[in-house]
Amino acid sequence: MKQRITARLFGLVLAAVFLATSAIAGERATPREARALFDQAVKFLDANGPEKSWPNFNNPRGPFVKKDLYIYVIDRQGTYIANGASAETLVGLKVLDSVDATGKPLFREMIAVTEKQDEAHINYMWLNRKTNHVEPKFAWLHRSGDFILGVGYYAPRSNASDAKKMLDQAAIVIKKQGLPAALARFNDTQGPFIRDDLYVFAINIDSGNYEAHGMNPKWVGKNASELIDVEGHEMVKEMIKLVKAKGQGTVDYVWRNPVTNAVEKKRSFVRRDGKTMFGVGYYTE
Repeated sequence: MKQRITARLFGLVLAAVFLATSAIAGERATPREARALFDQAVKFLDANGPEKSWPNFNNPRGPFVKKDLYIYVIDRQGTYIANGASAETLVGLKVLDSVDATGKPLFREMIAVTEKQDEAHINYMWLNRKTNHVEPKFAWLHRSGDFILGVGYYAPRSNASDAKKMLDQAAIVIKKQGLPAALARFNDTQGPFIRDDLYVFAINIDSGNYEAHGMNPKWVGKNASELIDVEGHEMVKEMIKLVKAKGQGTVDYVWRNPVTNAVEKKRSFVRRDGKTMFGVGYYTE
């Protein structure tokens, strides 16, 4: 009986959120945009208190609803206090026993994880009504007294076309601006060559050292040739061998996704320009 009630409640929550977000969900927000909205909401709550914050968070046309992002607040009993997606339907609804698409007790986890720390970052599986697929979703959480404020975002999933396009753009920059200038752009974490789960990496094919790594520029100068994936695959050596023989190609391996923080299957497109190999990979799972 309890399972049927929980399933029904989960369906009500999904349906209510869909009704509101179908109207406001245009372009998918990025993790950076989610973090910015989260910081904005926490700052507003700290400065104005609950009495002024809840109406602002519940306003679907206010500053706390952007693209497919919105602020929600629950109390320690698992009751919605605010929800920018569907305040009329959800505020006052107790969702303590609601679960995600895998059966994870999502709201209980939110309460538990913020018992020990004021800020947390969690992941779960949720139905994206825009794509009609269950997708990985992440949320920033902040505890303020008896309330937990959150902002959730869907993990971006780039595809082969996206990776090829970024690699083509990188090749154009190398040709037009020269390799040193291009490498500086590839290492700029705020630049166009790091987007969602895509980034450009560059490795000197003689030394095996990183010349660029958009996701982690601190790796520049460090040797990459001995790197192996979780399955023991020497993927960098394979990449270098490939570009030396053919000039370009693809290499499959298993690597950590910087967005989902999970180890996933990855395919990288690599090319050679003089003594430098540069590439862009995408996660195939």
